[in-house]
Amino acid sequence: MGANILIVEDEEPLTTLLRYNLEAEGYEVDAVARGDDADTRLKETAPDLVVLDWMLPGRSGIEILKTLRARGGKTPVLLLTARDAVEDRVLGLESGADDYLVKPFAFAELIARIRSLLRRTAGAEPLKKTVADLALDLETRRVWRANQPIELTPREFDLLAYLLRQTGQVVTREMLARDVWHETNRITPLDNVIDVHVAHLRRKVDGACALKLIHTVRGVGFVLREEGQG
Repeated sequence: MGANILIVEDEEPLTTLLRYNLEAEGYEVDAVARGDDADTRLKETAPDLVVLDWMLPGRSGIEILKTLRARGGKTPVLLLTARDAVEDRVLGLESGADDYLVKPFAFAELIARIRSLLRRTAGAEPLKKTVADLALDLETRRVWRANQPIELTPREFDLLAYLLRQTGQVVTREMLARDVWHETNRITPLDNVIDVHVAHLRRKVDGACALKLIHTVRGVGFVLREEGQG
């Protein structure tokens, strides 16, 4: 089985949905609905990651975080909340959260965040990434397809690296706007800009290759995978 994830969430329908989907991804899942129960569980067990709601009966997510970190606990924590103000994000991160996800969220984004946190905990990220005959070197920022070099702009490289990190997982335009473009407060969305960059990247990476790697998931976003996978 995969990593053990503790869900601390008092909304039972959301907990049920998260458990079902995370178990389908191969994770072992435990869940509690109260903050005081979470604190007890964290003293008794050592999950690989905690998905923690901010507003809980018993003790708040922030209290649990502070207590966990004060005890020296290094377990990565993904904080879930409906609070989206900058000061709330700062408070969550300063209290010990490793990442922050605002409700409502797409499950694909939750999985991407979880994978990223678990990779970070496991050790340094590999500098070379490959899918099929595509290879990318994070250190030299060079890319090859079938051993032929591909010239990318800095933004195209960052976009491809992000897709490679989430190989087989759908990424939304919102995720790309936040994590690649680092813009979350624009009045108008970046959808058109993102679509243009993906189109340019697809031409360079897939071109005339029989095996296509970059795919559009209509109404959702994009995924990098070999055809027939997933």
